[in-house]
Amino acid sequence: MLYAFHEFQRAMMSPAVFLADALRQSVSSPLNPFRAFPVSRTIAANSELFSRLMQRYHKPDWDIKEVEIDGESVEILQEVSLEKPFCRLVHFQKERELSQPKLLIVAPLSGHFATLLRDTVRTALVDHDVWVTDWVDAKMVPVADGDFDLENYVEYVQEFIRHLSPDLHVMSVCQPTVPVLAAISLMASRGEESCPRSMIMMGGPIDARRSPTAVNKFADEHSHTWFANQMIMRVPQNYPGHTRRVYPGFMQHASFLAMNPDRHLNAHWEFYNYLMQGDGDSAEAHRQFYDEYNAVLDMAANYYLDTVRVVFQQFLLPKGKWVINGEKVDPSAIRDTALFTIEGELDDISGNGQTEAAHSLCEGIAKKNKKHLLAKSVGHYGIFSGRKFREIIYPQITRFISRHN
Repeated sequence: MLYAFHEFQRAMMSPAVFLADALRQSVSSPLNPFRAFPVSRTIAANSELFSRLMQRYHKPDWDIKEVEIDGESVEILQEVSLEKPFCRLVHFQKERELSQPKLLIVAPLSGHFATLLRDTVRTALVDHDVWVTDWVDAKMVPVADGDFDLENYVEYVQEFIRHLSPDLHVMSVCQPTVPVLAAISLMASRGEESCPRSMIMMGGPIDARRSPTAVNKFADEHSHTWFANQMIMRVPQNYPGHTRRVYPGFMQHASFLAMNPDRHLNAHWEFYNYLMQGDGDSAEAHRQFYDEYNAVLDMAANYYLDTVRVVFQQFLLPKGKWVINGEKVDPSAIRDTALFTIEGELDDISGNGQTEAAHSLCEGIAKKNKKHLLAKSVGHYGIFSGRKFREIIYPQITRFISRHN
């Protein structure tokens, strides 16, 4: 019922959003001789702030057309390498063939679209042949296409690894560190030759018992039944996934905002001031960030509930009690895949030590093939995007992959 009400509210507000945006464009138009007057700037700023707060945000484009390699511009073409009901494996193919290590970037399925890793992908493309898991909004998947849970996620990752092997490196960012470790553990236990050469795990809850954050505490304070009753809803009839049980994106977005309400309030106040002062560059940086941040997707109910239970409540992976289709997930079986874990000192989503826990679990990997990095003065998003990622973290990833390629 709440989902239907949310859609109704959005539909009712759409005319107002359209009018506010039209007013902003007319007042700010170069043809308006009064556009520089304070009253015009005030109207434009108020109109844009209102429309941005109330509008729908759709999946952003990757917007990666080219990268510079050795001083030369190389065109990038996107190609869907494999397509599953809940995920597309996207290849960022270069216009000319280069001898570069293959890198599978497993994007998080935790509310935002995979395009949140745009900076990660653009940076990695300089030195690697890159594929990315582009997760599909669950409300866009017809019920006839079946369900999706955490075990399906693990199976997807295994299929992608086999498709891209041999000589593959896998990078998982945040949430997928757990299913990726499970996928490779099961493949190693079976003796599969398609296991990747290395796995890079960034800011993920391998062992959520360590340094609990607000996310961990929230999961601990509520029962699994509470999550099932309060967070799961049916997709309304105006979407292909009508009647599918999901954890709605707007609920996840509200939880994102609730974690740091003051920060977001101040960001919007600063944006308003940028508009009033005519600071176009700062205003555009705000638009770009929130265009991505406000674009959210629905997650399949079983996947969401499985993640809460397995990762944040029962801690089945670090306890050695996770069983998938009758097979025990045993990270100690991994021997020929190198391990690099990365954490941010100021990460308020995955606490320090949660990702590093993979080292004690993967006791079969030789010490010389393990590496851990605690990035100083870096928060959760800084682990995989931004200046410190590009200048401090990424060069170490590149060297690690080269050493094990």
